[in-house]
Amino acid sequence: MSFRFPDGVRDFVAALDAETGAALHPDVIGFEREDPRMAGTMEVAMLWSGSGQEQIRSFANSRATRQGGTHVDGFRDGVTAAVTAYARERGLLAADNDPCADRISKGLTAVVSVKLERPEYLGATHELLGNTDVRGCVRQAVREHLGNWIEEQSKQATQVVDRILRNIHQD
Repeated sequence: MSFRFPDGVRDFVAALDAETGAALHPDVIGFEREDPRMAGTMEVAMLWSGSGQEQIRSFANSRATRQGGTHVDGFRDGVTAAVTAYARERGLLAADNDPCADRISKGLTAVVSVKLERPEYLGATHELLGNTDVRGCVRQAVREHLGNWIEEQSKQATQVVDRILRNIHQD
């Protein structure tokens, strides 16, 4: 089965989100970036929905990485860092309270795709990316881009962060 999305991973996220529920904010957050430190490019898109389900799809060189890998770990790290920084700056999160990625990603629909000169897969199925330098590159890019979106779209960001913080306090 093959799918084609004219606007790349942004359209893919919108299609995935349509399956899960109403979005908390109307815009898919997304970017593309080349990073020579990982000898490749990344394309990331995300959207928080009203659903409590997390849905992250990942790819390396257009191959589905169903088990994730360093690109997904970097994505989670970057999202956690951006949301935590925003919440702390606004006094919404105590200094001793660190939300974990699992709580932050409730209701998150995302696609993380990397294209690398030399992908390193772990395991025989090639469904887990192992390039260690990819994690830090994706983390930094997601942290920066999501941090900028949070600053530029403060009303939508507050709505998303408030929902995340309610999830943290309920657990």
